[in-house]
Amino acid sequence: MRFAFCILKFFPFGGLQRDFLQVARSCARRGHEVHVFTRSWEGDIPDGISVIELPPHGLTNHARQWNFYRDAQAKIAGGRYDVVVGFNKMPGLDVYFSGDVCFIDRAQKRSVFYRWTPRFRRFAAMEKAVFKADSATEVLLLVDSDREVYMRHYGTSPARFHLLPPDVPKDRHLPENGQSARHQARGELGIAAGQKLILALGSGFKIKGLDRSLVAIAALPPKLREKTKLMVIGQDNPGPFQRLSSRLRIAEKVEFLGGRSDVPRFLFAADLLLHPAYFEAAGTVLLEAMAAGLPVLTTDTCGFAPHVLAANGGKVLASPFRQDDLNAALLEMLSGDDGWGERGMRYIRSIDVTRRADVAVNVIERAAERKAHGRRVA
Repeated sequence: MRFAFCILKFFPFGGLQRDFLQVARSCARRGHEVHVFTRSWEGDIPDGISVIELPPHGLTNHARQWNFYRDAQAKIAGGRYDVVVGFNKMPGLDVYFSGDVCFIDRAQKRSVFYRWTPRFRRFAAMEKAVFKADSATEVLLLVDSDREVYMRHYGTSPARFHLLPPDVPKDRHLPENGQSARHQARGELGIAAGQKLILALGSGFKIKGLDRSLVAIAALPPKLREKTKLMVIGQDNPGPFQRLSSRLRIAEKVEFLGGRSDVPRFLFAADLLLHPAYFEAAGTVLLEAMAAGLPVLTTDTCGFAPHVLAANGGKVLASPFRQDDLNAALLEMLSGDDGWGERGMRYIRSIDVTRRADVAVNVIERAAERKAHGRRVA
């Protein structure tokens, strides 16, 4: 069958992009023809996948996004595709992979004047096209709690939601020779004995709460702060956060490494994952850290935070967020080992974290079959 995939942009270091690539590859392995429509593609193109880049145009981000969807729909209309799969919200999808939070739900927490802006109207229209009650779009969910949110706002039928299992790449799991792997990784990164390495992992520094992390590190007692280092991995503009580090007088304690393909050795070398996100639909990095035996400090606004609680693999800060709570939790976790890392690792080993892409492709194939049956009946 011929599948059309739509994703605004692809780069190798985003969580949504990694999910997209796994699903696309799984479709190709099953013999399907996969065409990807995107505004930009960075990195190698895997075998079995064709990429069609649609140059961005428009003066604002929401205008460029709206124009991408219109351009993609025009291209798809003439391609006789069996199914259209979107990784960003847009009209005309048969299947939507839900890697973002509910826009309308978050917009209600903003000023009433925001709802009169062109940005609000366009993003709201794109979300409504997916979730409205009379839409036929099937929805792939990463977090079950999202189901109730969308049903409350749009009256979406519960039968249209399909919960995907969590996924952790094999290379994130700490190997059997865990202490040896940790020692080797710390040596490669130049982390001295007794030094505390904190890891901030994920593209999109603002929503990941990197500003909160920097403030918490600056609040550590001087002796502990002196032997603490933060490594930041992810694809984003570091400038504002470098300036914040300088204002907090911790610039020498923070290293921005950009997006990287060797994430496992940083997970193995670190003492703590610090992820106080403002909001995040899932947060697979929390599971990856636990798989690597790494304690996690995060917020309850991450979709996968309940896994950290279930594992007792770290600390989850309750909403509303308070910086003093983060400061205190970071100090406590750096001051002693309560077994968080070991418990988190055991938890990940006890659940199935290998089938997400296959489950997603099963849903996509069934959607294509139903669509084909509808065409035949018509």
